[in-house]
Amino acid sequence: MKNLKMINLDKIGITASTACAIHCAILPFLLTLLPLWGLEFLATPALEIFMILLSLLLGVWSLNKSYRIVHHNPGPIIILALGFGFILFGHFSGIEILEPILIPLGGFTIAGAHFLNLKLTKSCKHHH
Repeated sequence: MKNLKMINLDKIGITASTACAIHCAILPFLLTLLPLWGLEFLATPALEIFMILLSLLLGVWSLNKSYRIVHHNPGPIIILALGFGFILFGHFSGIEILEPILIPLGGFTIAGAHFLNLKLTKSCKHHH
């Protein structure tokens, strides 16, 4: 069994955020076909909220830990906040045409924050 320290939260965050972005980008096109395939659960608000909360939890946990202990660079945290800003604005602005644009953009932005954090963590020669 893998030790918790062996699990790379940034890689999990990249995967979760990218899956969220793809889910939100493709869902409007597949919405009418999901019931035919028995996959209507993919269009539920509960799944969307779960994916957003999972991305938020992984992002805050991973980036905060790396920022405090390893690289002290605020860039990934700023990018993470920007990504969640896109998602929140897309969900709650009331401008329906922006939702399918901003939410996937937010997911890919969050994945980018994890990617930058991973690069900064690997480039740091020592742990403080």
